[in-house]
Amino acid sequence: MEIKFAGAAGTVTGSKHIITLWDNKRVMLDCGMYQGLGKDTFKLNNEDFADPNEIDAIILSHAHIDHSGLIPKFVKDGYEGDIYCTEATYALCEIMLRDSAYIQEADVRYSNKRHGRDGDQAYQPLYVASDAERALQQFVVIPENEKTKVLDGIEITFIPNGHILGSAAVFLNIDELSVQHTLLYTADIGRYKTSLIKDPEPVPQADYVICESTYGDRLHDYAVDAEQMVLNSILHTIKEKKGKLIIPAFSVGRTQELVFALNKLDLHGLLPDIKIFVDSPLATDATNITKKFAHLLNKEVQRFCKSRNDPFGFQKLHYVKNQEESKRINASEQPCIIISASGMADAGRVKHHIYHAIEKTKNTLLFVGYAEPNSLAGRLQNGDQKVTIFGDQMQVNAETKYIKSLSAHGDYKEMIRYLSSMNPGRIKKLFLVHGEESVRQTFKEKLKGAGHHSIHTPAKNETFKT
Repeated sequence: MEIKFAGAAGTVTGSKHIITLWDNKRVMLDCGMYQGLGKDTFKLNNEDFADPNEIDAIILSHAHIDHSGLIPKFVKDGYEGDIYCTEATYALCEIMLRDSAYIQEADVRYSNKRHGRDGDQAYQPLYVASDAERALQQFVVIPENEKTKVLDGIEITFIPNGHILGSAAVFLNIDELSVQHTLLYTADIGRYKTSLIKDPEPVPQADYVICESTYGDRLHDYAVDAEQMVLNSILHTIKEKKGKLIIPAFSVGRTQELVFALNKLDLHGLLPDIKIFVDSPLATDATNITKKFAHLLNKEVQRFCKSRNDPFGFQKLHYVKNQEESKRINASEQPCIIISASGMADAGRVKHHIYHAIEKTKNTLLFVGYAEPNSLAGRLQNGDQKVTIFGDQMQVNAETKYIKSLSAHGDYKEMIRYLSSMNPGRIKKLFLVHGEESVRQTFKEKLKGAGHHSIHTPAKNETFKT
């Protein structure tokens, strides 16, 4: 068996890992897009990381674009095999891959118009809507916790890992005639005792482990503290400064978590009498899917529904329907809360909201999740005093705040806890991916302290042979 680390090796996005068996059958774990890496992003997403005709199956851990976003391009380039995932992941990919195609087509139209490019000189999107539609026809849904044969010699099991709706670790039973292997791909490890998703489920012993490391160098605050921090930011911005509170948030997972937290605060009479806008068509669709799969949510949500039928809807909350309404919010000087995508603020409607708010001291930009350092959200989190948005250099006068504990990624203690269902001494090799290089090294030392030893931080395109 051979493992090639074709993406997310030294970065937090672009997950792709290729398993090759003795008979040259190949499966790819995730097919993710790079995000938030500035000018390098498009170039990285255009790389030929594998021959589509040589991959026999794709196994998708969850719907986030940094794990699923290059599937339509891979199909466009010739991939004709199956794409295996859970039911909720497929439902989310239906909206997310279509949205990804739409954004790319819109961005290319804007760039070509701005730079006067047409004909052979025009920029081209990675893929278009028809590619996304074709890719969706190749998805195959597998129930969670059910061992399924995907190729001769490979059986997979999706084990819910608490990251987002439908997300799962991938456990592989690999039979190479004379040798049997087990491999666990953790994908993105969720948190314990979150406000929405059930806890990650224990995983069986594996010979080889490919483990994420996004927050391998830090600890999160308690979720209860995070809700108080959100409330404090609301009261400070709305009541004291009379400004707008803008929260860049990923459409899937983070937006629903925020809305649920605000719903609870409103139920207890703690929110001021203001409007709360969710300005993201994708987030609106994702919220409806979350309602459909409510059985995957935790007991707290189920109990809450006894007080309010809809955990993602209340009187102060408004889901923005179109661009004209979004523009009216920007034009208004009334204090309000705006939750909008994307979380890295490099695209989507939130970028426009930040553009209109960033130079006014009365406004607050509240960040609630990981952002690549080179993304707009990353630069603002790092304290840059000037940023470029839509080609204009802007002075950062708005207040910026960052709440780490709302992350959907486990911190290093939670990730070590997740791995603790296995005996470290029986793991032949543990590979750390999906993390910045300095973070991977820090997490490696944390793991050693927890009894893990054969730990490797692979470079991009490095291969490992068993």
